[in-house]
Amino acid sequence: AAVDIQPACLGLYCGRTVLSVNGSVETYGDCGVCPRGQRTDENKICRECLGSPDRYDWLYLGFMAMLPLVLHWFFIEWYSGKKSSSALLQHLTALLECSVAAVVTLLLGDPVGSLHIRSCRVKKLSDWYTMLYNPSPDYITTVHCTHEAVYPLYTIVFIYYAFCLVLMMLLRPLLVKKIACGLGRSDRFKSIYAALYFFPILTVLQAVGGGLLYYAFPYIILVLSLVTLAVYLSASEVEFFKDLLVRKKRLVVLFSHWLLHAYGIISISKLDKLEQDLPLLALVPAPALFYLMTAKYTEPSRILSEGGNGH
Repeated sequence: AAVDIQPACLGLYCGRTVLSVNGSVETYGDCGVCPRGQRTDENKICRECLGSPDRYDWLYLGFMAMLPLVLHWFFIEWYSGKKSSSALLQHLTALLECSVAAVVTLLLGDPVGSLHIRSCRVKKLSDWYTMLYNPSPDYITTVHCTHEAVYPLYTIVFIYYAFCLVLMMLLRPLLVKKIACGLGRSDRFKSIYAALYFFPILTVLQAVGGGLLYYAFPYIILVLSLVTLAVYLSASEVEFFKDLLVRKKRLVVLFSHWLLHAYGIISISKLDKLEQDLPLLALVPAPALFYLMTAKYTEPSRILSEGGNGH
């Protein structure tokens, strides 16, 4: 019946809303944009999204939630350095801010008051960029059918970032003012100033590249975690296993990178087949072990000295 009563509804994401239902007969509106929380079916009818995010969707949301937390920790460590013993408290405060923001965001999602959210299934990359598929039937008038076809995976990230920013502005300045005594007056707030820069950058990144990140984030995690681990180990002049045991901070950084490696592997494999995917987690320590076993052979001073002796 739905196909019989409607003329052609142009556009990839244009659809007809259901105005009324009388038994098995539905009455539809004009072809246009679907309301929030709905997307078109195969018959160009706007249907409410009643599904739940699958495992990969949750992993994507987890990645987007981790980005501000990792950046918070990086800049706290960068600007605290060895001058302040308050870095740990700031790290914990950043973790608290992001955790509370995530919980509040989920509670405010549909259905309200529940940590579960209903969502539309992501079918292809174009679902993230419906604004690029508004049809022009007469090549003059554009029918605007832009809506969130991946509801709520696109907008929920913006809401989460907003809560992170608000909580940071409420909690962090008071904490830093009281405990960051080892830093100068101008240095103690630099990690907060950095967040005021990277939050807009993350927002633009999600607005422009949300769909690309959705498909590429597992590989981004693996590449960045490998690069940053290598940079950290080389900058810290870690060459042997005993160098890691000297300072607990190095072990914390190492285990953090291992967790990121595991997260990336899980995101790629999706753990669809546990007997095949779980053994892949054994590869998590491999990059660090390879670096530690080969670092003594690539030490610059040793290479220069051997090159000099060769001449």
